[in-house]
Amino acid sequence: MFMADDSGSYFMADRAFVDRYARDELNRFDTDFLVEMGQAFRHVGELPHTAFLTRWAQRQHVGGGSAYVILIPTLRCDLKCSYCQVSRAPVAAKGFDWDDETLAQVLTFLDALPVDEIQIEFQGGEPLLRLDHLKTVTEFARRRFQRVRFVVCTNLQTLDADILAFLANEDVLISTSLDGPHQLHTRNRTGTAELTQAFHRNLAQALDLIGPSRVSALPTIDMECPPKPEDLIAAYEDFGFTSLYLRPVNYQGFARKSHPSARTSQSWTAYYRNFVYTLISHNARTGRTMEEFYLAHCLRRILAPGADSHTDLRNPNIPTGTNAVIDFDGQIYPSDEARMLARIRQVDLSVGDVANGLDHEKLALIAPSHINNFDPDCIHCPYQPFCGTDPIDDLSRNGRIDIPRHESWFCQRHLAVFDLAVELLYSEDPAVDFSLCHWLGLETLPDALRPAIS
Repeated sequence: MFMADDSGSYFMADRAFVDRYARDELNRFDTDFLVEMGQAFRHVGELPHTAFLTRWAQRQHVGGGSAYVILIPTLRCDLKCSYCQVSRAPVAAKGFDWDDETLAQVLTFLDALPVDEIQIEFQGGEPLLRLDHLKTVTEFARRRFQRVRFVVCTNLQTLDADILAFLANEDVLISTSLDGPHQLHTRNRTGTAELTQAFHRNLAQALDLIGPSRVSALPTIDMECPPKPEDLIAAYEDFGFTSLYLRPVNYQGFARKSHPSARTSQSWTAYYRNFVYTLISHNARTGRTMEEFYLAHCLRRILAPGADSHTDLRNPNIPTGTNAVIDFDGQIYPSDEARMLARIRQVDLSVGDVANGLDHEKLALIAPSHINNFDPDCIHCPYQPFCGTDPIDDLSRNGRIDIPRHESWFCQRHLAVFDLAVELLYSEDPAVDFSLCHWLGLETLPDALRPAIS
């Protein structure tokens, strides 16, 4: 049984220890082990007590010195992906781009953020259709902020000299979608072999231009027709990628109409687990070390307080406006998922607009649901210190945010991911150790990361 305290300090125990613990019959060896692990203390103020408080505080603290803002300068797109989340508009459509006034208000919003560091992510639609807006925002942000990074989420269907010159800037990164083998990518995204070939050429050109460290890709998995793990790994290796981020079709937007199977988690969990073990075997066989990003991130969350770079698992993840999504019409949302629910008219979760600023009453209203520390189910879960919460997803799937936690997709998915992470962490398989060491940046996996008592 995996046991952890509120600070995330953990160990593995057998049934005999659990029985002694539950009956308040711990022996001297048990007590010494818990004190040594920092799971217990004999006196307030001694080192194990202070260490626990420090770890707990680190788990609760989410740095406030930086901002993460998603900008949607246009909703127009030149593809018709089957799982599009926010109902893209045709390239020739009118009224789906920022006008000059909205652009100016976006810059004013950015200027007022109380931070010196920011990551700005351009989404769409296809954001490179408004390269002029991207240039204006990046030039402004470089003047305004001390540290800035830009991510362009693009389908890479079109590259011209102006786009390549923009992408060549060292503070610009690319995030794109590669769904796997040629035929599958064509079915899910492009619709024609010619468009898929164009994407492959452009992806190779982008990698040659700015290098693999600034280009990331992820596959969206349709569980009605998922790629074989071996084929998906091969497709990423063909382009030299060493990391991929598996994600299922998102149920929160328009994709639910054509992919109703995205609502359940059982088939996804089985596929994900099989993929990870296939990847581990592949790494051991080839000596190369591709990672599945989300599992590697969850492992880092278990092992180290402060691994909060991925907002999906921040806890607390209180909406403040420094993490915001600004839509094509200037509406501000606390997350991209909230924007999707507004697009399908399920519920309006906007928290202001760039013309009038943030609505702090709305922010305060949704804030309590973005922390799991007091959830009546989460408080009994050993993964609570590493996990988060997703009320937007609960609302999307169930129409409410107060369902029992174990019935939610978010909980079922993350129970499976953390179960798998712990299983791998305590595995004695050399192939597993090989991948984990490379994912975590370690030469060997020390026994201290796998404490146990019997």
